[in-house]
Amino acid sequence: MSENLVLHTLRCIGFADLGRVAEACGLEESDVESHLIDLAVDGFVTRQRGEFGGWGLTEPGKDEDARRTAGELDEAGARSAVAGAYQQFRELNPELLDLSTAWHMRTVDGVARVNDHADSAYDARVVARFGDLDRRAEPVCADLAAALPRFRRYRVRLAAALDRARGGDLKFLADDMNSYHGVWFQLHEDLLATLGIPR
Repeated sequence: MSENLVLHTLRCIGFADLGRVAEACGLEESDVESHLIDLAVDGFVTRQRGEFGGWGLTEPGKDEDARRTAGELDEAGARSAVAGAYQQFRELNPELLDLSTAWHMRTVDGVARVNDHADSAYDARVVARFGDLDRRAEPVCADLAAALPRFRRYRVRLAAALDRARGGDLKFLADDMNSYHGVWFQLHEDLLATLGIPR
C-alpha cells in the first residue's frame, strides 16, 4: 500500500518537498505526487506553494496515519518484534547523539569549541566511529525489515549517507536532512509513531 507509505513517510520526515518525500519512500516522484494529491483530497495532507513550499500532514492526517500504522502492525503480528528492535535502537541512540556532538564541537586545550573541520585526522576519527555505530545498527535494521518490509529503506538510506560521507561529502554525516543523523532521526520518529509512543 504505497499510499500508506507516503502518508507515514510524511509523518516521520515532517514538512518536505516532493523530491525529499520520494527519496525517503524509495518511490518515483510521479507516484508519490499522485498519492499526495489523493491524500490532500481526503484532507490528510496540505501543500504550501512557493520557493520554500512543500507537503505537510494535517491533524486528521496524523490521526489517520496512527490508525493505519496500528492496523499494519497488528495485521503483520509484528508488535513484539518492532518493540524488541526499538529497545536495541534505544541502546545505540545516545551514542549517535554523542557522535553528532563530536562532529559539531570538539575540545581543544580543555575548551569546547565549534569544530571548524580544519583537523582532518579528528574528522576521520569521528567518521570511523560513525562506521562502527553503523555496523552495530545493521542487525537492528535487519530485525525491523524482517518485521515490517517498509523499514528496509532505512538501511539503504543510512548506508548511502555513510558512503557519501566516507567519500568526502561530509555534510552527509550530520549536516543535511538526508545525512546519517537525519535519517537516524527519521527512523527514531518512525519507531515512536509505529509503536504509538509519545516523544
